Amino acid sequence: MIFGLVKRLVCQSASPVGGQAVMEGVMIRAEDRLAIAVRKPDGAIEVENRPWFSLTSRPLLKKPFLRGFPILLETLVNGISALNFSAQKALEEENQELKPWAMTLTIAASVGFALFLFVVLPHLFTLGVKALGLSGGVEELSFHAWDGLFKMAMFVGYIAVISLLPDIRRVFQYHGAEHKVIWAHESGQPLTPESAKPFSRLHPRCGTAFVLFVLAVSIALYAVLVPGVLALFSPENVILKHAYIVGLKLVLMIPISAVAYEIVKYAGKHYDRPLCRILSGPGLFMQMLTTHEPDEKQLEVAIAALNGAIRKPQEA
Repeated sequence: MIFGLVKRLVCQSASPVGGQAVMEGVMIRAEDRLAIAVRKPDGAIEVENRPWFSLTSRPLLKKPFLRGFPILLETLVNGISALNFSAQKALEEENQELKPWAMTLTIAASVGFALFLFVVLPHLFTLGVKALGLSGGVEELSFHAWDGLFKMAMFVGYIAVISLLPDIRRVFQYHGAEHKVIWAHESGQPLTPESAKPFSRLHPRCGTAFVLFVLAVSIALYAVLVPGVLALFSPENVILKHAYIVGLKLVLMIPISAVAYEIVKYAGKHYDRPLCRILSGPGLFMQMLTTHEPDEKQLEVAIAALNGAIRKPQEA
């Protein structure tokens, strides 16, 4: 699930934590380590502790507007690894985890699918709208407005459709459990299912907001930069022209993800401010689809993951 993989929470507590739901479990990250807790078929909870794979160890890549894209990539790597581990434990399979080359192919396929779904396909749909005479050319704002509308509709539609699948619904329940447990941790409450249950399953620093901001920022940047680039160079052949534009949009996803990350980070860090609450609003609304109320057993798994992540190595 691409939306689960891009998820990264930035909490305000003394021990910053974040995470994602996995198959029959939760992955929680705390600083430079992570823990994956999975409910096995026999009812036992297995917790795996690992170092966090990082691409931002160099000071330069920790700078604002440079860190967004590397963080997205490292989150994909750690997220896919956690999903692979959880699938093996939840299904009691003995297969080895993904090799580096298989991990690379999986990440490439995930990114490629997301780019096709939210860059290439909306562009093709908008060309259809233009053919009907309802939109201007790529140099006009109307084209990018339609393009953005299709992106948002496909995102919401995709989430709505997959949420109907029973297995995905359970993942969304674990997503809600993750948020409730993180709220309890941030609030200084004891980590028990009873104390975590009253908290909201919605969280302002959820990665769902990141996806929404990527879509919103892309609409704004495409509307400004695409006409500007076409003014400098534009292929005469129509097919080449649109292939050129789609390629440009794909390249622009790097700065777009960087800008979106900074917005999400700022809005989450200053959630008490009115503007940040407004910025967080759409993400919270979308979480009505991407989270469901967990039961106490699912909260137990999320707590096990959080305890495993925040426990010091010598205590593990």
